[in-house]
Amino acid sequence: MKKAIILFAAVFGMSMATYAQESCDALVKECEKILKGKKGDFVSDGQVYTALLDRQKAEFKTTFFGGSIYRIACTAGTDDAYVIFTVKDLDGNVLFTNKKYKNSSYWDFTVPKTIPVVIETELDLDKRVTGCAIMMIGFKR
Repeated sequence: MKKAIILFAAVFGMSMATYAQESCDALVKECEKILKGKKGDFVSDGQVYTALLDRQKAEFKTTFFGGSIYRIACTAGTDDAYVIFTVKDLDGNVLFTNKKYKNSSYWDFTVPKTIPVVIETELDLDKRVTGCAIMMIGFKR
């Protein structure tokens, strides 16, 4: 009986992990659409930043190069703006947060000089407490 319970728990855990991965994979295509935009004038930097969140934040570090026009795109679902992202410099100063813009799924911006940043992503707990958050960064063609 004990072995059966352990086996059930293991199979259940693996199936949940597979479901979470499939859920995240489906969101990547949605995030790509947001990143490219209606005109298709943004190109991905090749990275897909993925976080399976449960009431916590994920941090990603990157460098934005001066003179470039960037877009940060994010999603955690197709029906609502679930993801809050905040861009900070290495001293922790907030450079931008989409929270002030109804959790907009993207932000376009120009970087005057090269700067390393930390991007925090989290779910808007008023809308969703757990789930996969996908973020992509692109630059204008």
